[in-house]
This record gives sequence, structure tokens and C-alpha cells, in this order.
Amino acid sequence: MIFENYGVEKHYDSHEGSKTYLLKFLKYLAPPESISMPAFPQHTDKTFLSILHQNGVNGLEVKSKDGEWISLHLPPKSYVVMAGDISMGWSNDRIRSCEHRVTMEGDKTRYTLGLFSFIKGLVSVPEELVDDEHPLMYKPFDNIALINFYATKEGREAKSTLKAYCCI
Repeated sequence: MIFENYGVEKHYDSHEGSKTYLLKFLKYLAPPESISMPAFPQHTDKTFLSILHQNGVNGLEVKSKDGEWISLHLPPKSYVVMAGDISMGWSNDRIRSCEHRVTMEGDKTRYTLGLFSFIKGLVSVPEELVDDEHPLMYKPFDNIALINFYATKEGREAKSTLKAYCCI
């Protein structure tokens, strides 16, 4: 769907063949004394896409374009799909990675199942996504190298890890 929307269908097969996945079970403990407290700091995922399913205990918050934090109150059988930094780099900033965090309150433990997709090899902006209105923003980069950069002090402190790592 993303590839069709941007007119880059010819790149779909090579993209599909270069993906790898991580399925992760996440547990966030209820805070002491039922106070509201951060359980996971604000960040963007270093993925192409992240798909999350939670156990009905809310806590996921996303940052809006105007900087407001929005608490997501989701029906029990719903999924959240978020673009990661790799989508942002691949799309030449047409898709923005979703800044989010987890804040816990109440007396229940939060469980989340996350499916995270990564790209093996170099990620390059398709030439069809570069024009006068959208000049090339990123040098080709490696998804795993970006994660390794994020583990450094410079990567963690950057406002945008992706831009600090490979922005032109």
C-alpha cells in the first residue's frame, strides 16, 4: 500500500526480500502507590514499521505535530502501527517516524506484544521520491549501523538519530 501510494511499486519485491523481524514481549510494571510515572522514555523506533498490541492497560502516548502528548485509549483487540526512522529515511521525510513514550499509572501491569520490521543491507531513497519539492535528505544507510549509532552518546542525545547519522 505504501509503495503504491508513492508510485514506487517496482521496489516492493526487493524491499520485501530485505526485511527481517523481531517479535518482542514487553512488560511494564505498575508504578508504586498508583502514581503516574514514565515507564519508557520518549523515542522513535529504529525500525521500518512497528506493530503493537497491548493487553488493555493503557500507557502508550504519541506526540502530535504541535508537540502535544496524546494518550491512546485503544479497544482491547486493536493494533497500533507506527512508522519508524527507517520509513522516514527511505521515504525522504514523506513519512515521519512516530515519537512516543509509555507512562504508567494505576495498579495493573501493562503487557505489549511488538512486531518490529528492520531492513537488511543499505536503505536508499528511491529516485522517484526525489524532486525539486523533495530534495534528497539522506545518504544511503544501514539499519543495524543506525541502531549501533543510537547506542552511542551522540546518537542518544540527538534530536533525530536518523538526521544526526545520515542527513545530507
